[in-house]
Amino acid sequence: MVWPEDFGTRFTVFVDVEEEFDWRAPHDSRNRATTAMAAFPDAHRRFAERGVALNCMIDHPIATDPASVAILSRVVEDGRSEIGTQLHAWVNPPFEGAATSAASYAGNLPRALEAAKLKTLTSAITTAFGVAPRAYRAGRYGIGPHSFDLLATLGYRIDSSVRPGYDYSGDGGPDFSMAEAGAYRERGMVELPLTTVFIGRARRGGGRLYTALGRVPKGRGVFARARLLSRIALTPEDMPIAAALEAVAVAAGEGLRLFNLSFHSPSLAPGHTPYVRDAADLKRFYAWWTTMLDEFDRRGIRNASLDEIIVALG
Repeated sequence: MVWPEDFGTRFTVFVDVEEEFDWRAPHDSRNRATTAMAAFPDAHRRFAERGVALNCMIDHPIATDPASVAILSRVVEDGRSEIGTQLHAWVNPPFEGAATSAASYAGNLPRALEAAKLKTLTSAITTAFGVAPRAYRAGRYGIGPHSFDLLATLGYRIDSSVRPGYDYSGDGGPDFSMAEAGAYRERGMVELPLTTVFIGRARRGGGRLYTALGRVPKGRGVFARARLLSRIALTPEDMPIAAALEAVAVAAGEGLRLFNLSFHSPSLAPGHTPYVRDAADLKRFYAWWTTMLDEFDRRGIRNASLDEIIVALG
C-alpha cells in the first residue's frame, strides 16, 4: 500500500463494541447483554479530549439495543468517530446449523449464510444510524474466502479482521501467523491489519520463528524472558505498556505508516473481560492509553479517523 506523502505516519483506534459474555464458555446466542455500554461515554470523552477518533465496530446486540444506539449516536457527533460493523456469527440472525466453535468464525460459514448475516447486520446498522457502515471486522478475526467479495458488494471499503502473528487454526479459525502489519488491497477492499510487532534480538525471525517456538515446550516463554523474541499486539488488553512502546519504536523504525490499535468495549467496565477484572485493572487500562498517546505525541504520530484514511486511499 502506497500512502500519500502528506498522510505522514498515523495511528487509528478500532473498538470492538459488543455484548458481554463469558470468554471461557461456549458461545451462546442468548448472551446479548449490553450493560457495559454505560461506561462508553466516559471512555469516549477521554479519547476525544486527546483528539482521538474511535472506530466503533458494532455487532447485532449493540445495533438493535436502543440505549446503545443512543450512546453511540452521541459519540459520532464529535465529527471524527464512526460506526462500523463487527459480525459475531453466534448472535447474528439468521441462525442455521450447529453452534460449533468453527461456526463462530463467520468466514467458515456457507457463502449464502455469511451473506445473509452480513446483510442483516448492515441493514440494522444503517437503520439505527442513518448511514451505511464502511468498515468491517469479523468477530474472532474470522475472515474467510468469500468475505471480501461479500463486503465489497455491500459497499464496504475497509476490512480490519487480519491479526498478524496469530494462528486460530487449532480452533477452526484462520492462520495469520505469516501476515504482514502493513495495509494492502484485496479484491476491491483495503485491509488494515491490527498492528502486531515482534520485538527482541531475534525479531527478524518474525512469525516463522514464533510459530516454530510454539512447537517447543516453553520455547516462546524462554525466548521472551531472554528478550530474544516476543509478539506484541498494540492493545492495552494483556499487553504491558513497556513492551508496547518498544513495539512502536520498532515498527516506526521499519517504516510502518499506519498503526492500528484496538480494545473491546466490555473492558470499559470491570468484570466483563479477562483483561479488566476490577477497578485497579481499569485504572491500568486508562494509564496504558495515556502513556501510549503521549508517546505518539512525542513522535509526531497523529490520529487518523476512518474518513481520513479512506480519503488518503483515494
